[in-house]
Amino acid sequence: MKSEQKNTKKVILALAALLIVIAAFFGIYRLTKGTTVQGAKTITIDVIHKDASLKTFEYHTDREYLGEVLTDEKLVDGEDGPYGMFITTVDGETADDANQEWWCISKNQEMLNTSADQTPIADGEKYELTLTTGY
Repeated sequence: MKSEQKNTKKVILALAALLIVIAAFFGIYRLTKGTTVQGAKTITIDVIHKDASLKTFEYHTDREYLGEVLTDEKLVDGEDGPYGMFITTVDGETADDANQEWWCISKNQEMLNTSADQTPIADGEKYELTLTTGY
């Protein structure tokens, strides 16, 4: 009987520890997730193609995330993955996976660690989509 009580206590403690860990991860996620801005915004997107040519697009939107704007305006095409949208085509140019090409998202020339659909936008921000080679 005492053995069963010890096992039950261990299970309860393990579950309590698991809940604490989950709560901690959720808290970290909420703190590190960017805040969205509601209302009208103007953002600029620079597209740097494989041949180093630059095309600039300016969008006026009420959307809160970069991915929403890019897909609404049909500037990008991509695939849904475990971390959000993986951009495969920008402005008609498709990255060639066989050549290790991919579209890098940056904001004010600093690479972002979020997918486009997880990147909140604010008025006046500037983003770059650069066709990059090498993983």
